[in-house]
Amino acid sequence: MSLVERVTMPKWGLSMKTGKITEWIAREGDEVVEGDDLAEIDTDKIAGTLEAPSAGVLRRIVAEAGGEAPVGCVIAVIAPAEVPEDEIERVAAEAREQLARGLPAEDEGSPVSGLAEVAGRALAYATSGAGPEEIVLVHGYGGDKNSWLFVQEPLAARHTVYALDLPGHGESGKDVGAGGLDALTDVVAGFLDALGIERAHLVGHSLGGAVATAVAARVPDRVRSLTLIAPAGYGPEVDASYLRGFAEAVTRRELRPHLGKLFADEGLVTRQLVDDLLKYKRLDGVDAALRTLLTTLLDEDDAPALDVRHLLPASLRVVAVWGREDRVIPASNAASLEGRAAVHVVDGVGHLAQMEAPGEVVAAVERAVAG
Repeated sequence: MSLVERVTMPKWGLSMKTGKITEWIAREGDEVVEGDDLAEIDTDKIAGTLEAPSAGVLRRIVAEAGGEAPVGCVIAVIAPAEVPEDEIERVAAEAREQLARGLPAEDEGSPVSGLAEVAGRALAYATSGAGPEEIVLVHGYGGDKNSWLFVQEPLAARHTVYALDLPGHGESGKDVGAGGLDALTDVVAGFLDALGIERAHLVGHSLGGAVATAVAARVPDRVRSLTLIAPAGYGPEVDASYLRGFAEAVTRRELRPHLGKLFADEGLVTRQLVDDLLKYKRLDGVDAALRTLLTTLLDEDDAPALDVRHLLPASLRVVAVWGREDRVIPASNAASLEGRAAVHVVDGVGHLAQMEAPGEVVAAVERAVAG
């Protein structure tokens, strides 16, 4: 097996074709371990941090900061110090030639989109990887399968990973019926049936965490582990003003402040992110879907309407991740999981830990999968 690790421009989402390297955090000659921050990359959706795929020495930076590279192209080389310099230069020269020609690399590992019919509804999803363990990612209220764009690719290096769009979200049908936890549970359990997934590791964020918990209670023989990221239904605190504000916002000025609550670093709320969400909210059926699902999350007095703690199977492996700066579902709710899950509270992270600290989320899922 080669000791040389070719670091490539990641594919964070189905629409990503190129990425811009805004800054190299690591420098040539630095020793790195798997998960260390290498570079900041700007995509057409959001900026993110590229992490080291393996341990070694950063021997070459092929694509300089400020430049763009096609998805899959080699942008750096990591290898142990004992690998001969001429071998490193050979790999780097091949990468420079590919970048100079501006040709995209082979896209075999990219997510593949699909549609499943579940309970008479079209459910959109993206699949990547071919490993023996199957992981299903369930987003939160107002999100979609692209909520996982920073974690799906690294998980797919070892596993088969599915990211779905819940009804009312993304590219799935916008009819959510009466809404409610039972209906969403039916959809995710039906998704397992439709794709022939016998036993899945479920990963749920926010509302998706409550749904994943309910699925584990409904069909315990089909769920191998749970990874919960700031899950709804596990405590008394929730920012009702965020949820209602998101549902009601119809302009950029109205929406942007609410999106800022999702992140510890509000600079991650880009104009593109705001525009994409406004475009989604203006689709036929979305307003009604969001307002219906809002009643699943909040009661008339703005208190949490969900409580799924009693549904958590006692024997199931459960790992939870919370951002310490979460202003939507505060990390104080994690106390409800004491003694029932391995809980990791991450400093400097808000409600979307899978975007602000993807390495922590990937590590949590791997712990749940490994048992």
